[in-house]
Amino acid sequence: MQLNEIQFDGATPIDGYGPGFFRIAGQVIEGGILVTASGAQSWAGYSDAQMLLDLAGEIDVLFIGTGADTVHIPGDLRRSLEDAGLGIEAVNSPAAARTYNVLLSEGRRVAAALMPVED
Repeated sequence: MQLNEIQFDGATPIDGYGPGFFRIAGQVIEGGILVTASGAQSWAGYSDAQMLLDLAGEIDVLFIGTGADTVHIPGDLRRSLEDAGLGIEAVNSPAAARTYNVLLSEGRRVAAALMPVED
């Protein structure tokens, strides 16, 4: 079997996560995060819809990581994001991080808004 190193061509992958934090480009960020190809920043969660709406036209798919378990995101948030033309995929945060990294390595226009995984 041949293994190939994943190339991100200057984009920002998710390096890892742990209880209450994410590691992006060697930096630890506590709490929720929003990650795009150009960088990462803190995200206050579902009540902070404007940060996500600002991505309309820049990305095709937004992965919303719901923490340790996959749960439904608030219906009004989903509707406003879809009305803005964003494709939404809500899954647990570990799955969202992995899928974001894979699609990012393919050069896809993706972002991930992730709630932390707690103990």
